[in-house]
Amino acid sequence: MPLSYECHRTTTPIQIDGKLDDPAWKQAKWTSDFVDIQGAGMPAPRFRTRVKMLWDDKYLYIAAELQESNVTATLRKHDSVIFHDNDFELFLKPLPQTESYYEFEMNAFNTGWDLFLSRPYSEGGRPDSSWDIAGLKTAVAVQGTINDAKDKDQGWTLEIAYPLDAFNSRQKVPPPQTGTVWRINFSRVEWKPGNPKEDNWVWSPQGVINMHVPDRWGYLRFQ
Repeated sequence: MPLSYECHRTTTPIQIDGKLDDPAWKQAKWTSDFVDIQGAGMPAPRFRTRVKMLWDDKYLYIAAELQESNVTATLRKHDSVIFHDNDFELFLKPLPQTESYYEFEMNAFNTGWDLFLSRPYSEGGRPDSSWDIAGLKTAVAVQGTINDAKDKDQGWTLEIAYPLDAFNSRQKVPPPQTGTVWRINFSRVEWKPGNPKEDNWVWSPQGVINMHVPDRWGYLRFQ
């Protein structure tokens, strides 16, 4: 069964600096810790990942905490294939009755890749990287030293302010209200040195090694 998150409305602004210390975040609950993308019976992730969310009239706010003993990043160009680095990924379907959805990935350098898919890859969908999240705000704070293996890091935290009107260049999405339900999932790609295959850790398990099965994403419930 897909997981569900009750996203509460905030009346106090959030400063997007990656630090998660705004008073508003105290009212938001953490998700359960991420698990292997395939779900039950798979090894537990080596590092903890969790998310919390809020919303107001303008934005969906997302905070994430990614534990990591050696924080690294290489990609600095917008719309690079960010999952070639360790990354954090957001998959969002604000019109659950349609085939289309939106994806955003970012690394510890705060480099992002935003794209729109009219339908999943398995149904002939193609990524449209020309779509940009107009007005997006993101920030990263590293608890340690990025790209320095000599010290032990705690990890990195990030904040996203995702404008609720960012979809309008592709489709008309009515603003959420109390009771609105979207589909959502989060993924973390983690590379292990010397291992050619990446780990995929997610909030709501997909059951398969494929994030592009929106019917298996979790539910985002606006409160």
